Amino acid sequence: MPYYSPERKAALLKMLLPPLNLSIAEVSRHEGVSEMSLSNWRKQLSAEGSAVSENKQSTENWSAETKFAVVLKAAGLSEIDLSEYCRRKGL
Repeated sequence: MPYYSPERKAALLKMLLPPLNLSIAEVSRHEGVSEMSLSNWRKQLSAEGSAVSENKQSTENWSAETKFAVVLKAAGLSEIDLSEYCRRKGL
């Protein structure tokens, strides 16, 4: 089983988020990483309270914990940083 650095994992998971919004299958095919690994990494981030894409589901389907994590993260951002953060999260 190959080892992926935290930076590489973050880069791969970022592909699942806006503006790319790629599916797990697409990232797996393009990057040569198993779908299971991508799914597990996404679940781990979600369990830690990070907002992560759930196969292009809208923000309406986010759990309360995920919504709260986004609010906490956004609370301390400037207007410009907040705008970029919202775009990245698809808000």
